[in-house]
Amino acid sequence: MEHLELFFKSIFIDNMVFAVFLGMCSYLAVSKKVATAVGLGAAVIFVLAITVPLNWLLDQYILQPGALSWLGAEYVDYDLSFLSFIMFIATIATMVQLVEIVVEKFSPSLYNSLGIFLPLIAVNCAILGGSLFMQSREIETLGLAFNYGVSSGIGWFLAILAIAAIREKIRYSNVPAPLRGLGITFIITGLMGIGFLSFGGMLTGGDEEAPKKETTTEVKTLSVDKKELANNTKIVE
Repeated sequence: MEHLELFFKSIFIDNMVFAVFLGMCSYLAVSKKVATAVGLGAAVIFVLAITVPLNWLLDQYILQPGALSWLGAEYVDYDLSFLSFIMFIATIATMVQLVEIVVEKFSPSLYNSLGIFLPLIAVNCAILGGSLFMQSREIETLGLAFNYGVSSGIGWFLAILAIAAIREKIRYSNVPAPLRGLGITFIITGLMGIGFLSFGGMLTGGDEEAPKKETTTEVKTLSVDKKELANNTKIVE
């Protein structure tokens, strides 16, 4: 259940685009065609699925205070957390280079259509944000880190795929001249963000029932105590 909850929460509730608005530059620039959006979205999923677990290992065994204890007792007091950004970005840049080489080799047309935005994944704030959120939320296991990387990538993929499909349709619509291009795209993105907010109670709706039951129990206990007090008063009289 923990893996399932993290999976759906990362896709729908904490969506990278609609919840925290990360990766907007690529989201807006490469969402004119569905085919291009699918290619970039798949690349983002792959990079997040690899970099988040790798950065989790770096954080757990190198960067955290006392993480170097596995090297010996003399390294217990070392704190390399100030290197987090450098190490995370280095890992991300390495994986992006690997993706760029693979895409250029097996799909030159996709490589040419993505253009400069494929190497720019290395500085995509959604990619770095995935690793930083993993660190700040203190994800406990490597499996959960992998799950979070994949699900966050899928959430970003769904966002860019949806906006690309809509932008292909509204190209033939009668959009007012001042709103054509990025104007209508921002409006649609805001409306989609509001729609995704409706998933906020999907995994938290059952947590509000417990306090009500406790309150009911407390009321019953107080009523019983009052009756006992009244009976004791009658006996004394």
